[in-house]
Amino acid sequence: QLQLVESGGGLVQPGGSLRLSCAASGFTLDYYAIGWFRQAPGKEREGVSCISSSDGSTYYADSVKGRFTISRDNAKNTVYLQMNSLKPEDTAVYYCAASSILFTTVQAMCVRTYEYDYWGQGTQVTVSS
Repeated sequence: QLQLVESGGGLVQPGGSLRLSCAASGFTLDYYAIGWFRQAPGKEREGVSCISSSDGSTYYADSVKGRFTISRDNAKNTVYLQMNSLKPEDTAVYYCAASSILFTTVQAMCVRTYEYDYWGQGTQVTVSS
């Protein structure tokens, strides 16, 4: 069975850190672009950070640039999202997704959500004091 499983979410105080993991089973992440997306209540899903399959190029939304870092460990078939200096507005359900498309730009990875083949179930991140 092909699936992605996120973990690492939870409740954290403002200024704190979390590391989200996205583990794949049934397929190899090496050949896929991976995106982290989030959706807060009443808001549309947005691309947070994405990493390409080809050369590891990354993209970050302006709202997280300088605070979040995406990385991949192909040996563990896992992609991570390190989130530092968390803010209440980062509260959302975070999803990882995998796409076999070779995107023309790094920004496109985080915008064209319809190009993603596999989605995880999501993990809740709550930033609150």
